[in-house]
This record gives sequence, C-alpha cells and structure tokens, in this order.
Amino acid sequence: MSAMRSRMSDPQEFVPEIAEIAGALFKAVGNRTVPRATIGLMHLRAGQIVGNTYLTVLHSSLLRKAEESEERIAAVASWRDAPYFSDAERAALALVEAVLEPGQDGGERVSDELFAEVGEHYDEKALATLMIAISQVNFFIPIALIGKPLPGRTFAETDQWTAR
Repeated sequence: MSAMRSRMSDPQEFVPEIAEIAGALFKAVGNRTVPRATIGLMHLRAGQIVGNTYLTVLHSSLLRKAEESEERIAAVASWRDAPYFSDAERAALALVEAVLEPGQDGGERVSDELFAEVGEHYDEKALATLMIAISQVNFFIPIALIGKPLPGRTFAETDQWTAR
C-alpha cells in the first residue's frame, strides 16, 4: 500500500483571498439563527454525500469538540431512521441532501414540500443561514476533492505537491 499524500499544498498559499471568503462565510453562518450543532451535522452529511474522507473526518472532529455524542455523529449517515435528531435537524439534513444529491425522476431537488417543512422549523433569516451553510461546505468541496488533503490534518500539515 502506498503512502497517502495530499495532491497539493494549501491553496491559500496561491490564492490568499480564500481566507477572506472563508471568514465571511463562517461569520454569516455564525449569526446564531441556526444552532451550530445543526450546521455541523449538515456539513458532516455533505462530506459523506460527496464521499470525501477529509471533510467527513474534519466535521466529525469538530462535532466531537463541540461535545456532540458519538451516537449522533455516527448516525448522521442514516439520520432518517435514527432517534437522535430533532425535527428541525431532520429538515436541515433533508435540505442539504436535496441540494447535493441528484433529483429523483428529473424532479426538483428542493421540492415545495421540503421547503415548507424547513419553513416550519426556521424563520426566513434562519433559512437564509441554512442556505449559506450549504454554500459554505460547497465552497470547500472542490478544494477537498481536487487538493485531496489528508484526513485529520490541515493543508498546511500535508505533504507538498511540488518541490520548493
């Protein structure tokens, strides 16, 4: 088995503006209209959906640091039949799945029914925050899939893809 290596160093090294964008997204999502745990669960589910170990490990770790239970973290992949989530969390998880997974039978990804369900749990500002939270994780998905940072390490700690 070959040693796992990152494909590239931290993209921020080449495009320093990434930090400003990431910081603005973090600030927007941190407006306290949606519990941080809900956002973390959504981000973990997004990492699982796109099949990226780096994002899955990162968001699992962040949820642990926020003292989420192992049961809740482990059950995110099977949240629909898990007893650990509130109705509001379920609506948020359904929303991130709808955005990231292809529509069934050519239908809309986010149906009117799902939008109404989410609206039962979140006001307009919180719904906008959920949309930004999905945008936030989507900002990092190409970086994680293309750059392929090693799980459990930051880009700065990964092997360099070019000799310096």
